[in-house]
Amino acid sequence: MLCIFSAALLAAAVAAVVLAGYFCGWWGGVYGVHRFDSRCYDVEAISSEQLSVHFLRQESNGDCVYIKAGDADILIDSGATLAGATSVAQYVDRYCVDKVLEYVVVTHGDADHISGFVGTQSAKGIFDRYECRTVIQFARTNASGELFEKYCAARDREIASGARCYTALQCCNEQNGAQKEYAICDGVTMEVLYQEYYDNYTSNENDYSVCILLRQGDNKYLFTGDLEQGGEESLVRCNPDLRDVTLYKAGHHGSANSSSLRLLSAIRPQYVCVCCVAGSVQYTQSSASTFPTQDFVNRIAAYTDNVYVTDRSETVLNSYGRREDVFCKPLNGDIVFACTDGKVSMYFSASDCKLKDSEWFGEYRTLPTQWSEQ
Repeated sequence: MLCIFSAALLAAAVAAVVLAGYFCGWWGGVYGVHRFDSRCYDVEAISSEQLSVHFLRQESNGDCVYIKAGDADILIDSGATLAGATSVAQYVDRYCVDKVLEYVVVTHGDADHISGFVGTQSAKGIFDRYECRTVIQFARTNASGELFEKYCAARDREIASGARCYTALQCCNEQNGAQKEYAICDGVTMEVLYQEYYDNYTSNENDYSVCILLRQGDNKYLFTGDLEQGGEESLVRCNPDLRDVTLYKAGHHGSANSSSLRLLSAIRPQYVCVCCVAGSVQYTQSSASTFPTQDFVNRIAAYTDNVYVTDRSETVLNSYGRREDVFCKPLNGDIVFACTDGKVSMYFSASDCKLKDSEWFGEYRTLPTQWSEQ
């Protein structure tokens, strides 16, 4: 009987360690992240699209966007965790069969955007996994510390291997071989949009974010990293032709300080995708301020209800009366926005419901008047 009890205890302990390692990425990445519901997600159909923009699940608040345009592959940021580089690569490899990323954009120096470039000893970083031909990164940064130093070292190894590396400012000024606009494939261009914090100091690292605009025919796809209100005002001032954006990656995970009225009134987005864990208390105990915030919802509602979010969190109250994240699960999951011959399609690894129709929204957010009238 004692042997049976001891064996059960050992099995329970092993299971606990395995489960913890699964979510912490100890085993070289969270392999369960990208599970696809065939009713909403079809790799073959996505692969046949002329252009597809993929918002990858992170199981943490972070950004990683993969873009396939013709035969070209683009990666914007690399996610929030070091070990998550494995999960990112497993996803990207479904589409990037030649292991070449023609363009890599690193928006700014925060950990939740650069960690996947670094990786771990057992989970190689993105720079070590792929041939990255052109790297476009932030022009200025306040970042420091061990992780940032490792990012710089990994980037420098990629440059030594033949990658071209330019800052956003060099692109805007077309210096040292950099271009402001790149021809990605037939009918698709990528423009580095100027904003004043490429030149000027700010204490807010987010406002250094590199801003990218993809054009495909009449469609515009806007990516602003974690740009906040000051940077957004500069972006609009410096780029007066941003009106009528088809797809907008919500700035700074749907925070209260991004997706300002100034920006939204200029771009008037039709579709919005948010890379975040909805309701996560990683940064705040205030429910209204968890991503995507009520302020963000209220502002975006004036323009569209086509809003989608990668993940959501389950939280519990701990013994100190504070909420803790205990589990992350997909809301929409991996989100793919695709367009072929002007026809828009969307694919989701989990649910295809709009944010306003989700269970999480019904529990934690107030329906704006514009959405309640639809």
